[in-house]
Amino acid sequence: RSSQTLTSHTICSKPHPAYPFHSSHPHLFLFMKVLFIQLLSLLTILLSASGKTECRLSSLPPWSHKVLAGGCSRAFAQAVLYPVDALRTLAQTRDGRTLADVGTGALIKGCGQTSSFALFTGAFQFGIYGVVQPKYGPLIASACGAAGSCLVSVPQEVLKQRLVTGVYKNFREAVQKIYSSEGVLGFYSAWKPTVSRNVPFVIATFSSREVLQRKIIEFKERNEEKKGQMKLSSGDNLLIGISSALVAGLATQPIDVIKTRMMTQAASNAAPYKSAFDCASSIIRTESWRKLYSGFGQRAVYMGGLWGITFTLEPLLTSYLRNKRDAQ
Repeated sequence: RSSQTLTSHTICSKPHPAYPFHSSHPHLFLFMKVLFIQLLSLLTILLSASGKTECRLSSLPPWSHKVLAGGCSRAFAQAVLYPVDALRTLAQTRDGRTLADVGTGALIKGCGQTSSFALFTGAFQFGIYGVVQPKYGPLIASACGAAGSCLVSVPQEVLKQRLVTGVYKNFREAVQKIYSSEGVLGFYSAWKPTVSRNVPFVIATFSSREVLQRKIIEFKERNEEKKGQMKLSSGDNLLIGISSALVAGLATQPIDVIKTRMMTQAASNAAPYKSAFDCASSIIRTESWRKLYSGFGQRAVYMGGLWGITFTLEPLLTSYLRNKRDAQ
C-alpha cells in the first residue's frame, strides 16, 4: 500500500470540537502533539537517508533501530526520573534554594516538554555510537555521540533548570522570554561546561558499559560452559547502567555543579559569574571545595536510574524492531 504524505497542516490543525480531551488537558495534548511530530520527523529523516518512501520497518537501515530504541528509552527514563533531577538542580543553586522555596510543583514543572527533547538526545547518542563504534571503538564513538547530542541536550538543560528554580512560570514563557531577551544563543548559555561535562560522562558511561558487558559474559561462560552463547539479561543491563553512571558521575560532578550555577544565575541576586573558571574559583574561595560535590546524592540516584533504565530498554527495543523488520 502506498504511503501517504502527512503535512504540518494535517498534524498541527486545530482539534475537532468533538474531542473534549484537548480542552480539559491542553498542556498534555500539546506535549503529545509535539512528541508525535518529533517521532514523525525522525522517521522521515531515516527514510530519506535510506532512500525509501514507504513507512515500513523493513525499509529502514539497520542503524536506525539504535536511533529509535535509544531515543525512546532515554525519553522514557528521563520523564520518570525528572523529579529526582529537579531536586539535584535545587541542591546546586547558588542561593541554596529548597523545595519549600519553589513549591512541590517545581518537581514536575516542564517535565513533559523538556523530557521530549530526550528523544533526540538518546537518538543522537545511540545512533552515532552504533555507526561509529564498529569501526573506531567505544571511546571515539561515545565522544562523537556525546558531542552530537549536545545540540539538543543543552537547550533542554537550560529550560529545565530555569523552570525548576522558578525563573519562569511555564515552558511557553521560558521559551518566549529566553528567545526575546537572549536570542537563539540564550538556549545555549553555559554550553562550554555542559559539553565539558557531557562528553567525558558519556565516554566513561559507554566505555564502562563495554567493559562490564564483556566481563559479565566471560564470567557466565566460565561458570556455565556455553562459549559464544551467553547473552546479557535485563537485570545485567540494569546493573551495568547503574554502575557505569556512578563511575562517570563521580568523575564529572564538579563540572555539573559549575554548569548548573551558570545556567541558573538568573535566579540569584548575586553578581553573575564571568566564566566557568570564575565560577569554580569563586565556589572554592567562598564556599569550600565540598560545594563542587553538592547534589551528588540526588544526581547519583538520577543518573543511576536514568542509565539503568536506558541500558535495559534500549537492547529490548532494538531486538523488538529487528524482529518486526524480519517478520515483514
